[in-house]
Amino acid sequence: MAINQENMKDLLILGGGTAGTMMANKLRKALHAEDWVITVVDKDPLHYYQPGFLFIPFGIYQPEDVIRRKIEFMGEGIDLLIRDVSEIKPEENKVLLKDGGELPYDILIIATGSQVVPEETEGLKDALWYKDIFDFYTYEGSTELAKKLKTWNGGKLVINLSESIIKCPVAPLEFCFLADAYFSERGIRDKVEISYVTPLSGAFTKPKATRMLSSLLGEKNIKVIPDFYVYKVDNDRKVLVSYDEREVPFDLLVTIPVNKGSDVIGNSGMGDEDGLNFVPTDKFTLQSKKAQNIFVLGDATNVPTSKAGSVAHFEAEILTENILSFIKGLPLEARFDGHSNCFIETGFGKAVLIDFNYNTEPLKGTFPFPVVGPLGLLKESRANHWGKLAFRWVYWHLLLTGKKIPVSTKMSMAGKETGEEVAV
Repeated sequence: MAINQENMKDLLILGGGTAGTMMANKLRKALHAEDWVITVVDKDPLHYYQPGFLFIPFGIYQPEDVIRRKIEFMGEGIDLLIRDVSEIKPEENKVLLKDGGELPYDILIIATGSQVVPEETEGLKDALWYKDIFDFYTYEGSTELAKKLKTWNGGKLVINLSESIIKCPVAPLEFCFLADAYFSERGIRDKVEISYVTPLSGAFTKPKATRMLSSLLGEKNIKVIPDFYVYKVDNDRKVLVSYDEREVPFDLLVTIPVNKGSDVIGNSGMGDEDGLNFVPTDKFTLQSKKAQNIFVLGDATNVPTSKAGSVAHFEAEILTENILSFIKGLPLEARFDGHSNCFIETGFGKAVLIDFNYNTEPLKGTFPFPVVGPLGLLKESRANHWGKLAFRWVYWHLLLTGKKIPVSTKMSMAGKETGEEVAV
């Protein structure tokens, strides 16, 4: 940890994942080193490429492909502190550590992400956990599921969303599509009944994308069971039970457990009213609604857009501008428009790409450039699949290090076939 020298100010970042690492690198380049001490605090020294967890169960990635050390991505002049945080004290401008230490700050950035909490659903993390019930949103879950799929020879495969607010909202659909391809390639697809069980009324939250994705699910003989709010998992009978007492039997359950923000947020009384521990955040400026010198980005926010790496990237561009304005005492004029884009693996070496924001749903067209693309929107293609795989290199080498990527921070209507951008 850097020693706070006289006349220097402290910029403290909680979380050294995607969002926190990007912000540290961007601000280190933007701020004078002699004026600001930048410290990143995280309890885990390892950095996980979370989009890669999806590929591990199917053997597309190996476990070692998704792990690096956080210190590798901290640029010169950034102090990484591997410690566990217990509480934020916004009224005192300090953070308390579990070992009894304290960290003062002049500006605090919360990038504590989200976590899966299977304990929130009765019976989920019980006798069948990592035997016939698995998640793939954690490193341990994805690697254990990989072992299971190698020897599993068929039956009822159920993919279930416990809640609608999850990180990487398209990943459960991708799992369905990749499972279809995986079992087809193993020659046992006719022995596997795949069901997608969701609290949503359809495959996705955006109507145009939902229509396309629902069509793909139908083509691949994947049954969608909508409006299913799981109440408990009966381990003895191997069934999901909903709040309205419907039941879905399974032989193998792949769960996306309840997602919540960091316990630190709850412990600090800084979470939203629904108890999920996401931080109330101005959806345009990314300033915390609790204190003016606290800013939030990535999965830790409660802003109404996807919890995805692309969102953290676009937010980081906006937040860098606004923090520089805040330091100068100027209005926060940079505005985040909710921009998100996601590759959706559809199996057999193809993928779909969607691009949307707070007010404009996914549209057909080309991305990132008009006419030439080279990627197609709301369209299955091999180019999109290779784009998804190439993103891992972009992530390690460009995104985390804070380098510019040639994609517009705000959603552009250039290259899109229909619709008009709505001003925000």
